Amino acid sequence: MNSLKVKIEIDPDIKDCEVTIRCAEVDSSVLGIQKLITEAGSMRGQISFFKDDAEFFFPVNNVLFFETDGGHIWAHTANDEFEVGYKLYELEELLPAYFMRISKSTILNTHKVYSITKNLTGASKIEFSGTHKIVYCSRNYYKALKDGLRPQ
Repeated sequence: MNSLKVKIEIDPDIKDCEVTIRCAEVDSSVLGIQKLITEAGSMRGQISFFKDDAEFFFPVNNVLFFETDGGHIWAHTANDEFEVGYKLYELEELLPAYFMRISKSTILNTHKVYSITKNLTGASKIEFSGTHKIVYCSRNYYKALKDGLRPQ
């Protein structure tokens, strides 16, 4: 992309904000802009968490990881777990970029990782500070996780 022009039109009759991207072709920079806009406009931090008969509201940054178990999706915090009403692929679209898939059944908050114990033949163990909870990163996702943890 050579240059980027931003144009804002104000129309008091519009109820929902709409963003249109015009381009000659979809490349990585266009996809990056789309992702940023989607993240900014989505319901980040507004996921509802359920436990027993109660509904909880707290920032998604409190979540260590999401995992599937028996057809349900669970959000794990340092001291608790909550059910969420989304599928993992839906969460991948909703969550901030610092959440990433580390196996077929787990999405991890990379900001909460304390240590990774690499296992060359199987899944690598991931630990979090201040909790006994652990998850495993499958070999297929290990390199992407390591790249995602490196400072930019």
